Amino acid sequence: MSDIKNRSGMKAVRHARLRRKLSGTAERPRLVVFRSNKHIYAQLVDDTNSQTLTGVSSLTPEIRKANEKAKGMELAKAVGTAIADRAKQRKVESVVFDRGGAPYTGAIKALADSARAGGLHF
Repeated sequence: MSDIKNRSGMKAVRHARLRRKLSGTAERPRLVVFRSNKHIYAQLVDDTNSQTLTGVSSLTPEIRKANEKAKGMELAKAVGTAIADRAKQRKVESVVFDRGGAPYTGAIKALADSARAGGLHF
């Protein structure tokens, strides 16, 4: 890679390194997590068919209504629980976790822990 010294460039490098190793299938889709400054997003992706199976974010109406005052980690926990519920509806029990180049701390870890508590295995 070229001389990348900014934060977003380094995150892209880490994500590319992760994506070389991770791939989702129909039986075990990839749980993709993206966190912006205000919101957090989670999707289940089948890479073999290039298809998004389902997705949830902190902007999803039912999560937004139920967690109006929540921010950060509380919101991530709600999104993790919701993505686990949607995965169960699609009869998915096991996933590959893709943290998107972000460190596995804070909101990313809270989402993963609540998804595990909701019944997903990874």
